[in-house]
Amino acid sequence: MNISYRWLQSIAPGLQGTPQELAERLAMLGAPVDEIVDLGGQIGDVVIARVDEVRQHPNADRLRICTVNAGGDAPLQVVCGAPNVEAGGLYPFAPVGATLPGGLEIKKAKLRGEESQGMLCSARELGLGRDHAGLMALRGDFSPGTNFRQALGLDDWQLVVDVTPNRGELLSHLGVARELAPGGEDGIKLPKFPGDRGHACPVKQGRRELDVGGVEVQIQDDQGCTRYMGAVIRGVAVAPSPEWLATRLRAVGVRPINNVVDATNYVLHELGQPIHAFDLALLRGGRVEIRGAQNGERLTTLDGVERVLEPTDVVIADGEGAVALAGVMGGANSEVSETTRDLFVEVALFDPKAVRKAARRLGLNTDASHRFERSVDPEGQPAAMKRVIELILAVAGGEAVGAVDLVPHPFERLKVGVREERVEKVLGVPISAKEIAELLEPIGFEVNTRPRPMRVLVPGFRPDVTAEVDVIEEIARRRGYGSFPEAMRPFRPTAVPEHPSVAVERRVRDLLARWGFLESVTTGFAPESPGAVPLLNPLSAEEGFLRTSLVPGLLRRLEHNLAHGVRDVRLFEVGTVFTAGDGGGLPREERRVAAAFTGTSRPAHWSGPAPEWDAWDLKGLMEELAAQHPGAVVDAADGRFTVSVDGHDKGNGRAAAEGEVDVPAWAGTVFVLEVRLPDAVASRRAVTYQPLPVHPGSERDLALIVPTTIRGTDVSGTIRQAAGALLEDAYPFDLYEGKGIPEGTRSLAFRLRFRAPERTLTDAEVDGAVTSVLSALEERHGVRRR
Repeated sequence: MNISYRWLQSIAPGLQGTPQELAERLAMLGAPVDEIVDLGGQIGDVVIARVDEVRQHPNADRLRICTVNAGGDAPLQVVCGAPNVEAGGLYPFAPVGATLPGGLEIKKAKLRGEESQGMLCSARELGLGRDHAGLMALRGDFSPGTNFRQALGLDDWQLVVDVTPNRGELLSHLGVARELAPGGEDGIKLPKFPGDRGHACPVKQGRRELDVGGVEVQIQDDQGCTRYMGAVIRGVAVAPSPEWLATRLRAVGVRPINNVVDATNYVLHELGQPIHAFDLALLRGGRVEIRGAQNGERLTTLDGVERVLEPTDVVIADGEGAVALAGVMGGANSEVSETTRDLFVEVALFDPKAVRKAARRLGLNTDASHRFERSVDPEGQPAAMKRVIELILAVAGGEAVGAVDLVPHPFERLKVGVREERVEKVLGVPISAKEIAELLEPIGFEVNTRPRPMRVLVPGFRPDVTAEVDVIEEIARRRGYGSFPEAMRPFRPTAVPEHPSVAVERRVRDLLARWGFLESVTTGFAPESPGAVPLLNPLSAEEGFLRTSLVPGLLRRLEHNLAHGVRDVRLFEVGTVFTAGDGGGLPREERRVAAAFTGTSRPAHWSGPAPEWDAWDLKGLMEELAAQHPGAVVDAADGRFTVSVDGHDKGNGRAAAEGEVDVPAWAGTVFVLEVRLPDAVASRRAVTYQPLPVHPGSERDLALIVPTTIRGTDVSGTIRQAAGALLEDAYPFDLYEGKGIPEGTRSLAFRLRFRAPERTLTDAEVDGAVTSVLSALEERHGVRRR
């Protein structure tokens, strides 16, 4: 939201502080200022000039030679290409030596053989808007040579306020002034307009249907429109706005159009209430209806685009068809123009959901829809109507015939009970009922401290405040977060246990952090894939579905790192994936952990080169992750590892396929894994103390001929089961394949260590255990001793 510093001061006369100081105060109140723009800081050299003569350039069809009076002793010759330059017109002029926004320095130059001694400027060249179609024509009584910045009141600053979606009331100067003004609402006074005649407009009240000035107004869709005000103004003269009004709009980045449209835009930025003006002569049948659109109904909006409407859209219609898309944009068939003499002015309250849906579907984001989507003040329409009528009469003349106010569902303020003891418990300090009232009442809340709990009446412009804790948040915000002590106060931990899955994710994160991985958080949206769930309102066509896997997002992050020269990348993510539900039901959700890594497996060290990640590192990592599933095993087949429990697949790991990720020639192999997380933490065996052995152990090495179809882990498991209680450890130490080994087999050598805690073992005991092992291996796997 663009806020004019001078405009803010005119609304809150007692407001003190520089733009920087006000920005700091807004930030502490929860509305940070992203930027402060000095509107006139780079146009101090610009003056107002009058063009006395315009003639065609002899050597260019699109250029003209202007004789310019810039207040000096002699007129200046300026070459200009703007189509709207005319003799007698007043325009901003940058003389030779001036510097414009962007660092453009004006120099004496020859254009197609004719000398140019300066530059007549457009609004965009001065940083005062986006209009570059022609010169910035000035209206008013100005003397040539007058400083442009001072004459137009451009010694102003623009505060770009970051407004969160729940604070729609801050999308106006009134809302910001309410936060900053001394005394809050009591310190606000809307300024009187130059030329205001103080004309009072009679208003008729009704529920769904009334007529005004020969126009019958009816609300048919009372869900899409909960309040509608319409006024008839006759005898206006549509013309360029006076300079004070145009300057106000330029200060907030709005291009002036004409006095009527500018009046509606002025009130929108002042009060936050969108307003639309129709050419009354173009409204057919003497009727205005607020209704749902007919299926396939068409409307050409003010941007010249024909829109196909749907029944969920709310429209403003006359006796023959739609003339505006409610809360979004008006129609070209009722647009105010220079020939307009009579107006129908609309001030309404439209349903935020309906406006949002229509605007998103049609790809429109207007000042009006931006505010309606965030909810406008349901009690602010009468004040906005009064204000815009006053302004139109002041700048365009005419007479206000009357207005109607249709309210099918009257708004009632929400009452919230607030307990002082709850405020103290949440904020950590006692705050009296008197102080609570002093904090809340300046910003529009009504506080009754007599009952217990006290009653707080929430203003309509704060729909985000719905519960006691919301009011407590407002108390803290207005009191100032810096007023609370930094010391930790006594507190009681929650009695609600955390979900078992939280412990699982915590353990998995700790595990991967020990392996040197960094956690990544990627978007949950992805391109279409088998079983993917489509989004109803995607942010982009490329990512219009919910993800079915975490791996693609991690690979994109890994590619990003490789593209920036980072060779060693270790990323993981714990997140949710989605698959389509059965029979069109709700999507299925599943929590998973995924990792993508490449490069060296440990940091560089002077003792030697670090090894690259390999498949065995991947297997080891997967075995640790598999331990989260009771009874899980890791199998290897076709170059990938699979985690399974009782034959049910729980995840897999592999090297990234060719083309799956863009890997430079200097990068290593990319490995990925993705494993489903269990619902609860697997129980761990209790760690028990065992004294160090005092008796010697006895070792035996067994070289075994193992078929290639038999896994080493199966052999190791059989050894441990058959060796008995005397076996202390068993591990492989050699693998041989080649000459002397039967085809289809390999030689695996295991070292077995036996020990008894209370005595020294005899050879007969050890040999008996080895015999049992060999018998079991032969019987179960067909493995024999080499």
